[in-house]
Amino acid sequence: MKVLYTRISSVDQKTDRQRITESDFDLVVEDKCSGAIPFFDREGGKEVLKYTDAGILTSLSVWEIDRLGRNLSDILNTIHFFTQRNITIYFLNQGLKTIDDHGKEIPISKLIISILGIVGEMERNQIKERQKEGIRIAKLKGSVYKGRKKGSDENILEFLEKPQNKKVFDFLKKDYKCKEAAVLTDVHYNTVTKIRKLGFMNGNVR
Repeated sequence: MKVLYTRISSVDQKTDRQRITESDFDLVVEDKCSGAIPFFDREGGKEVLKYTDAGILTSLSVWEIDRLGRNLSDILNTIHFFTQRNITIYFLNQGLKTIDDHGKEIPISKLIISILGIVGEMERNQIKERQKEGIRIAKLKGSVYKGRKKGSDENILEFLEKPQNKKVFDFLKKDYKCKEAAVLTDVHYNTVTKIRKLGFMNGNVR
C-alpha cells in the first residue's frame, strides 16, 4: 500500500498543494495539527502505524519534510522507524527518498533531510519568539493580550498598506513564489498567502 501523508497546522488551511499527485496513491492520510506533535502521537500518524503493523504499508510519501514534522529529533526518529522496516519515505517536492532501489539507506538524503529539518525547526522557533515578543510589547504598553476577537475583521486596504506587507506585495508582483517572498521579508508563509489572496481580489497581484 502506497500512502500519501498530508498535514496542516490549522483547520482553515488547505492541503490542495500537498495532494497534487494523490491519484498515484492507494490512500491519503491527513492530519490537522502542529508539526511539533510527535508523528505517532497524531491521529494520522497512528493510522499510518496501523498499516505498518499490519505489514501492508510499502511506502510513505510527504510533500515536504516540514509536513512530516517541525522537530528534527522526531523527524529522524520517524525516518529511522520506517527505514528499519524497509519502508521508503518520499519527499515529493524536494525529490528525496530515504531508501534506494536496493533497499539501502541513502546517506546524502539523510544529510539533506537533517539540514532541512533544522531549518524547519528554526522557522518554528522564530515564529514562537515573534509571538512572545509581540505579547511582551503589548503588556508593556498596558494592553492585555487576547488575540484577535472572534468574528472581527481587519480593513483590507490597511492590511495591504502595512510596510512589511507592501514589501511582500512587491515581490509577489515580480512573480516571486509565496515561499520565496516569505523568506525574503521574514513574514510568515500564511500571511504571505493571505496578502496574495487579498491582493488578487483587489486586482493588485496576479
